[in-house]
Amino acid sequence: MRSKSSWIIIIVMLIGLVIGTVIGSYCSGISALSWLDYGQVFGITTPLVLDLGVFVLTLGLTIKINIASIIGIIISFLIYKLLVR
Repeated sequence: MRSKSSWIIIIVMLIGLVIGTVIGSYCSGISALSWLDYGQVFGITTPLVLDLGVFVLTLGLTIKINIASIIGIIISFLIYKLLVR
């Protein structure tokens, strides 16, 4: 049962991360809320391309973390704790 609970909290926190990132991106155009989009981008900026003739495999990973995504993770964790009680 513990493993199922771990997967649920990971999924809930990823949902909070995605929603926070979207909100931060939308708020970047609003001057009073533009601080929510302040953050950093981590990852591989130029993807790795493997061309085997028959098919081409392109690998890349970029993670954008901003203030709104951190707030989204915290809120999703708190909601999870309230619902699990």
